Amino acid sequence: MRYLRSGPRRLHTQEMGGPRAKTVGLRSGEIADRNIRVILEAIRRHGPLTRTELGRHSGLTGPGITNILRRLAEEKLVTSNRRNGLGGGAAATEFALRPEGAFSVGVKLRKTRGEIVLVDLSGQVHDRAYFDVEPADKVQLVHAAVRDMVDRHASLPVIGLGIAANDWTEDESDAIAALSTIARPYVENECTAGLLAERTIGSAMPEGGLAMIIIDDDVQAGFLIRGVPYSGVHGRAGSIGEMLTGPDNVQLNTVVGFGSLRSRIGEDDFARLLKSEEFSCPLLSQWIREAAGHLLDPIIAMAGFFAPSTVMIGGDLPQGVIEALIHQLSIERRDTSTRPIITPWISPMRPASFSGGVALGAALLPFLNTLLLPPASA
Repeated sequence: MRYLRSGPRRLHTQEMGGPRAKTVGLRSGEIADRNIRVILEAIRRHGPLTRTELGRHSGLTGPGITNILRRLAEEKLVTSNRRNGLGGGAAATEFALRPEGAFSVGVKLRKTRGEIVLVDLSGQVHDRAYFDVEPADKVQLVHAAVRDMVDRHASLPVIGLGIAANDWTEDESDAIAALSTIARPYVENECTAGLLAERTIGSAMPEGGLAMIIIDDDVQAGFLIRGVPYSGVHGRAGSIGEMLTGPDNVQLNTVVGFGSLRSRIGEDDFARLLKSEEFSCPLLSQWIREAAGHLLDPIIAMAGFFAPSTVMIGGDLPQGVIEALIHQLSIERRDTSTRPIITPWISPMRPASFSGGVALGAALLPFLNTLLLPPASA
């Protein structure tokens, strides 16, 4: 398979606040590359589509669309079928995405555990596994997990590797590239990866910005502004876990992070939660009430400064637990006994579309860097 472009690309480079390069025009090859992405993205989002419908979605001419469709068919990324004409009209050829035409591996990496997924071009997860992580052997353990995943699916066209991690370095990317038969990995922080999963294959994006809160060992926030992830200077935007919150003025991580949840409900029940088992537990309900009382402070701050259309809450907790947390947040925002203000302007809150969306977003990174439209272009 030929790839439409190659080489690592940080999706949030333009949002980092550093000096920007002088604006230049696109070369003919870059224009062709973008047009191919436009057509493939239109088919992925709205297909199956005829050539006429593709013209309306893309603004491209008929001959250009025909040439692009021929190339996508040669690379086995789209398939065609005859669409019967409505009302006895002439039949037309329609083009649909061929999800099995490309696969990608995504890794979510925490300090002591990792998650790896294999997804197709439509974003469907075909395989998922978990592995333990030792900081001193992080690169070797990631490489072993990727190798095992690829070996289990040796017949599939795997085009790349994406990693979602908050402390991954360029040297570690070099080491993975030297060990792996897959190209150098594409890397983003966890919240950006989760946001990219929402933006690319999640529910319809609301107008305006989107904020996402990821609850894990620590608590993080990410922002999608006009469709583009915002990471701040040195990628530090969204480090809300270090905030002092609640009437007792304690660090958010110590109340909402997994360490607090684990100590509250015990190791066995915590392990059940990470396996997405939902169960009733008074201690879990107590954690939800306490977590909501502290989590509301950063949500109020985000609503006041960014005014996102929606605040999503995601991570590895079962959706039922996240829904209960959101319900408790709605109770807390109306309670003026601890906060003597009413906050009707807080953005609507809902769960992230995917459980394990961070690993899924990591797996989408190779697609967004080679086949699909990156956020800044969509």
